Order: sequence, then structure tokens, then C-alpha cells
Amino acid sequence: MNTFRKLKFAPILSLALLAACGTPRSHGLDVVNRASTSLGYRDISRLPVETPMNAYLTGYSYWDNTPRGSAQIARPVIHRSAGGAGTYSDPVTLAVGHVKKGGRSIMDYPAGTRFYIKRLRKYAIVEDLCGDGHRPQDGPCHSGHQGHDWIDIYVGGRRMAEASVDACMRHITGIQPVILNPQPGHPVEPGEIASSGCRKF
Repeated sequence: MNTFRKLKFAPILSLALLAACGTPRSHGLDVVNRASTSLGYRDISRLPVETPMNAYLTGYSYWDNTPRGSAQIARPVIHRSAGGAGTYSDPVTLAVGHVKKGGRSIMDYPAGTRFYIKRLRKYAIVEDLCGDGHRPQDGPCHSGHQGHDWIDIYVGGRRMAEASVDACMRHITGIQPVILNPQPGHPVEPGEIASSGCRKF
């Protein structure tokens, strides 16, 4: 499970953004954003198979995961721990925001939801939670960034110096074009994100 420790790589968020939890938004192709805010998740069941959108992408690593120095994930689907090569059959673990309601964590996107990250040329799958504490819905992972949903991809880095992994995460942070519910066949450059140094991003 990823916490807010990785937020050190994101721009400083305004109090207005932190308070924007659940605010309906629509920005071009981002009509999926906050599709079902009252329930705390995006209703993706009625969307086309492939839905282009822009999302705020950040990264989390082996070093800033929770617990620190682990690849533990909260909602395993394909992997038992965070990982993945980025192919359609082996997508990279992705964390999304969530809402705590009635003692349960309701994910912004259901576990198993796939994305394609165009600039990374990788498929990703929701298997983890972004945000911690008693009210994660008050944090930016759920509230989003500048009107865009926040997705947090696992970059790995277990066998690397933490400073190098941090630099990689800073490099990929930003609003990026993605595809929700992608089909197979998009270009892929398989492998751990951190070990590539994010050079091709």
C-alpha cells in the first residue's frame, strides 16, 4: 500500500485541492473523472472498451511503499506483490485513491482495472491503494490533481540506490495521456521502470 510519502515528488498542493474531494469535474476526455463520487469509485461499467483520458501520474517504489522497503500490495489481482513488466499479460501494479466508508476501503477504480500509459509504453493494473490514514478521501490521491484523477505506478527499484529511484519518480510525475480499459496491441517496452532510469519517458 502506498502512502503520502511519495508526495514529495509532486508539486505543492493547494488547500483548495486537498479540500476538493468528491467535486465533479469534466476536462475534455476526462469525463470519466469523478463518475460516481457519491460511492467513492468511478463507474467504468458503461464506458467504451478503450477510453482515452489524461491522468496525473506519479510513481512509488520499493523504498517508499508501506511498509517501507517492501513490495506489499493491498488488492492483489495478477501479482502477489508489486511488479510487472508492463505487457498486456503482465501489467505493472498501479495504486489508486480510495474512500473509507463503513469500515471498508472503496477504491476509486476497482482492482483489476487496466490502464495503458502512453509515454511509458506500459500496461498497468490496479492492485494497490494510494493514501493512508483514517480519511484517505481527504487526501490528494483521491481528490486528484488539477481536475485529473491521480494514478500511482510502481517503479520498483529494490536493487537500486534510493536516490536514483527518487529521481526516476520525479521524472515521470505529471499529467499524462493514458487509456482506460486498453485493448492488447499497444506498443510496449517491457521491464522495470526504475531500472530504465525513465530515460525513454
